Amino acid sequence: MIPLTLTDHRDLARHQLSDTVWDFVEGGAGAERTLRANRRAFTRVTLRPRVLVDVSDCDTRTELLGARIATPVGVAPTAYHRLLHPDGELATAHGAGTAGALYVVSLFASRTVEEIAAAATGPLWLQLYWLRRREVLAGLVDRAAEAGYRAVVLTVDAPQLGRRHRDARNGFAVPSGVSAVNLDPALMASAHRSDAGRSALAVHTAEAVDPSVTWADLAWLRGRSELPLVLKGILTAEDAALAVGHGADAIVVSNHGGRQLDGAAASLDALAEVVDAVGSADCPVLFDGGVRSGTDVFAALALGARAVLLGRPVLWGLAADGAAGVAGVLGLATGELAHTMALTGRPSLAAVDRSAIALAPDGR
Repeated sequence: MIPLTLTDHRDLARHQLSDTVWDFVEGGAGAERTLRANRRAFTRVTLRPRVLVDVSDCDTRTELLGARIATPVGVAPTAYHRLLHPDGELATAHGAGTAGALYVVSLFASRTVEEIAAAATGPLWLQLYWLRRREVLAGLVDRAAEAGYRAVVLTVDAPQLGRRHRDARNGFAVPSGVSAVNLDPALMASAHRSDAGRSALAVHTAEAVDPSVTWADLAWLRGRSELPLVLKGILTAEDAALAVGHGADAIVVSNHGGRQLDGAAASLDALAEVVDAVGSADCPVLFDGGVRSGTDVFAALALGARAVLLGRPVLWGLAADGAAGVAGVLGLATGELAHTMALTGRPSLAAVDRSAIALAPDGR
């Protein structure tokens, strides 16, 4: 099958993965209400096309923290890509580079930050969790800067791991042939121990991640490096204002793909509130959560996102066809975005504003 939509890549990926890995990729927290809400939010979007506009050249290029990129569609941080393809994050980096896209590399990558940088032809950011061992966190920041990463992305919505029942039922643990190679094996040991009825990742998070971190701690991280600091996991105006006040260089509106707090707002429903609270081009707002087409990307851009990150769809492409699959997913989403821009009469990303869409009320 030639994939014509992002969900076609999903169908191809399903045949490549075990049930346990598939549940790890696809599952959400709790009853998966927020996971479903992320998709449902996009069904309430109606496009408002303008006509008799010159759309002979629809330009998807943009800039993020000083880097010019060919598309506002990028790769969200997701862990352990070698679970999905033998080349792991190297394939993802190749695919993102082919598409001219940003790639946010996970702390729990299964290739080293240096290997990924050597494979990349596009900009890289490194995602972090706040580890109890600050010297490990500091070392990763230093390695990222040395390898040419352009920003660090601190995930702030995971002081504990969400209750991911699929993983608990499967006794999910990272298999021995895959590991978070950027961290000391002793630090990761519990992530590899399978126990019936619980997720090894939840056990590992409780051991490794510091739940006591507060806004005041950000000064320490900012003082470690000149790299821009991006905060991922913001869903409210209050936290957006605090992020700006504490020197965040960018924000990612995200509910962790519905994998953390079940019942949290859909990312799309939180986006406009955060954009309005930030109120400045000096702190760009990025977005992830539930995006399954270039039209979904268009909707998020219309509500004020500067860029949109894809999580599960990139993993589908990776599982289905390695680097070519990743490039295919990103290229398809970008092509659909340009098509939507043409048919709505918005030939530039600057023209994609709130007048381009209407939002129906949530009928829950």
